[in-house]
Parts: sequence; C-alpha cells; structure tokens
Amino acid sequence: MDEEKDDVAGLAARAAHDTRVTFGRLRRRLLEVAVAGDLTPSQASVLARLGKSGPASTSDLAAAERVRPQSAAKTVAALEAAGLVERHPDPSDGRRQLVTLTERGLERHRGERRARQEWLAGALRERCDEAQLRAVVEVMALLDDVAGI
Repeated sequence: MDEEKDDVAGLAARAAHDTRVTFGRLRRRLLEVAVAGDLTPSQASVLARLGKSGPASTSDLAAAERVRPQSAAKTVAALEAAGLVERHPDPSDGRRQLVTLTERGLERHRGERRARQEWLAGALRERCDEAQLRAVVEVMALLDDVAGI
C-alpha cells in the first residue's frame, strides 16, 4: 500500500514537473508568435492582461505582472506613446488612474490572440491525429479543473 502511494506521488511529481516545463516553453513560443517586433514581451503581456481583465491601475498591473511599480509605469508609458492604451480617472477614486485599451490596442490584442490561436491549431494539426487531439482536449479540461482548485 505504501509502495502504491509512493508510485502515485512520484508520478504526480513528474506530471507536475513536465506540465510546468511544457507550459513555460509553450508560453514563450506563443509570445514569440504574437509579438510583432515593436512590442517587448512585457508590453505584450500588459496588453494581453488588459484585453482579458479590463481596466487596471498601474499598481494593479505591477502586482499582476510581478514587477516593480516603476517598471509597470514605464511599460504603460510606452504603450500609451504607441497609442495602444490610455489613462482615465478611476470613477470610484479620482486620485487613481485606470489604464484601458484604446480601439487600436483592442484590435492589436485581438489580432495577436488570433495569431496565437492559429499557430497553435496548425502545430497541433501537423503533429497529432484525431485521438491525440481529443486527448489534448481532455487533459486541458483536467488541468483547468486543477487550476480552479
């Protein structure tokens, strides 16, 4: 019985390691696909976060991106200079500024998301048969469930 628990624990540890490594590689590859040469990975990440989560303060973005507030402020300033984001007073606290996507920023976010989706779908089609694609869908549902714990 203890041997079975050890086997399961070892298998879970390997699955956790392999998942983490693979998702890291996949994330980097998706960023390469989506980021046109004029945005840094940090800028692309903030653009994606705003597209997914909506308006946020620079300090909220810094916390979410796990960077210093000064770094987030530089990233936001560069995105603002490129016309991809704009700042507005927070309706609930006029002292705070919320960063939002401009129409151009929203279009860029959607285009990059579409490019990532198309690249990944093509890569999966090239390498997987129908049974493997179904397995990927099942595993992603399981991992989504684990992430929601």
